[in-house]
Amino acid sequence: MTEVGSARVSRLGISARDMAQIAVFAALIAALGLPGAITVGFSGVPITLQTLGVILAGAVLGARKGTAAVAVFLALTLIGLPLLSGGRTGLTALAGPSAGYLIGWLPATLVIGLLTARILPKYPIALGLLINALGGIVIIYLFGTIGLLLRTDLGVGAAITTNFAFIPGDALKVVVATVVAKSVHRAYPGLIRT
Repeated sequence: MTEVGSARVSRLGISARDMAQIAVFAALIAALGLPGAITVGFSGVPITLQTLGVILAGAVLGARKGTAAVAVFLALTLIGLPLLSGGRTGLTALAGPSAGYLIGWLPATLVIGLLTARILPKYPIALGLLINALGGIVIIYLFGTIGLLLRTDLGVGAAITTNFAFIPGDALKVVVATVVAKSVHRAYPGLIRT
């Protein structure tokens, strides 16, 4: 550890504060899995609150710390911790139809974080909604659709239309994440280094 300014920084350039924020958001994603999941349609892909945590990680922490939080969470599930909704592990999810959605969490958080950094310090609500929808819906659905094509017998049209059942809930998550991110960035400017 070296001293940079008033913060102690590890060799990787991550301060203790950064590590704490990463851990808190990984825990938030895990906690959002506690209410369980609702499986809709025939695809076997559940509706969960965990994507709200993924969107929040990018929108609040930015690309570097947000993606790290999601990576920590996914690593914990891959070593066997049942942190995914319904008590699933990462290996169980990756073997099933929701594999693509789960993998899509990383690029979604990265894109949300990179674009959010560009609209700070103001964080206009309309742009925040657009950014969070791009990452939290479009990117995750793109990866999810590819996963459905690889893991199920669905055709392209059926894999795409499977996503329609998730849109209302995910749109609500985007709105909630945007309002929360706006409030956080107003209260703690500089949380994302631009």
